Amino acid sequence: MGASFDDFGFSEPILKGIKEAGFTAPSPIQEAAMPHILNGKDILAQAHTGTGKTAAFGLPIMNNLKAGERFLVVVPTRELAIQVSDELYRLGKFAGIRTAAVYGGQAYARQIKLINDGVQVVTATPGRLLDHLSSGKIEFHPKYVVLDEADEMLDMGFFDDIKAIFSHLPSNRQTLLFSATLPNAVNKLAADFLREPVQINVKGIEPATNTDIEELYFVVEEYERLDAMVRLIDFYDPVKMLIFTRTKKDTELVSTSLVAKGYPAKALNGDMPQPQREDVIRAFRKGDITLLAATDVAARGLDISDISHVLNYHIPFDSDSYVHRVGRTGRAGKKGIAVTLVTPEEYRGLTNIKKATGSSITYKKVPTLTEAHKNLETALIERIRKQDVSYLSKKIVQALEEDMEIKAVAYRLASALWKNEGFSGPENLGVAGQRLENLHNPRPNLLHRNKFSRGRKGYPAAKAGRRRFRKN
Repeated sequence: MGASFDDFGFSEPILKGIKEAGFTAPSPIQEAAMPHILNGKDILAQAHTGTGKTAAFGLPIMNNLKAGERFLVVVPTRELAIQVSDELYRLGKFAGIRTAAVYGGQAYARQIKLINDGVQVVTATPGRLLDHLSSGKIEFHPKYVVLDEADEMLDMGFFDDIKAIFSHLPSNRQTLLFSATLPNAVNKLAADFLREPVQINVKGIEPATNTDIEELYFVVEEYERLDAMVRLIDFYDPVKMLIFTRTKKDTELVSTSLVAKGYPAKALNGDMPQPQREDVIRAFRKGDITLLAATDVAARGLDISDISHVLNYHIPFDSDSYVHRVGRTGRAGKKGIAVTLVTPEEYRGLTNIKKATGSSITYKKVPTLTEAHKNLETALIERIRKQDVSYLSKKIVQALEEDMEIKAVAYRLASALWKNEGFSGPENLGVAGQRLENLHNPRPNLLHRNKFSRGRKGYPAAKAGRRRFRKN
């Protein structure tokens, strides 16, 4: 029998966070790293995205975190800062852990106030963090420091910034370094800032997705997300579609937007009372609703065999979540389609998922309004051709023939079947042209931060975005 989270001696609030997150057993990196972290050891760990790294370092540190102690996580991008901060909040909320994501694009004063007010867990990008530390306006002396995706940070030109950051940090700290690869620069960083680290090497998880599932992704702008989802629903005309969002609030936004457009949709999330949750699942199972917007946790354990499509309204946090989501379709020998909406800012995350899972996730252009209309029209014609004729339908047509031409009857019946007559939205959706080409074939100078000559202020990647802060 494998290890259990109960084996690590975690406090009850931390165990409650693990249970609510839906974790059942520790992953290899968690099993290997957590005992050493709990014992106060520095760690140099080689592990790929999607192996459960955030919980591997977050759970033991938050378990050990005492009153007045701080925990810093340094990550390469604002998207990862948000993702890691969200997951640490989710795992630590029952222990009263407050988290903040700090990166470019928000007012300095607000972030300074958050840090000085004593938020226990700060997840930050190197540029904005160094700006705060260099300003002398913050009181921040973390007991625990994690460098996550270290090789990515060095590839982006953050080596000097990371060295400068450590010059502001206390020497009596526990330091953990996680990296998918261990090039010389990462090993040098470890030699400079880790004390007798325990070295851990865990190969990336490569869970195979079902070969009966066609996996596709569509690159859209953030403001196009809702329109793109509706367009894909119109185009694919799913028997049943499970739509995954990141938050409970987003499940409500998606379902409300779909209902307003005339689609049979509901939300499924953890805020719903159990009887209401059961009613929604029953309606989805019976086909009374064909579109269900859900969070990962809410959909855990949902076993419905005839889900024809899965749509990732938001890209999942890691490869495990991706495999879990996609596996909801293509069951019982049936074919399934899994589609993922991804913005240019999220594209790196999709690339990491593809590497970690070994999945062949194919790019597709969002269908035009005309293409969606034509596709559904063709499907309707085929459905009518194959439809068996019942005794009641004959009676209805005969009754209608008494006062109108047979063509008029046919037109009206086809109109009744044409459920999406009111197609809406722009003709074209999605990222195209040179911007799309840059994502699929990135030029090296666009990936390396040091090519921009940041000069401490105004580096482009430090702009845009918003601060995330949660408080119990």
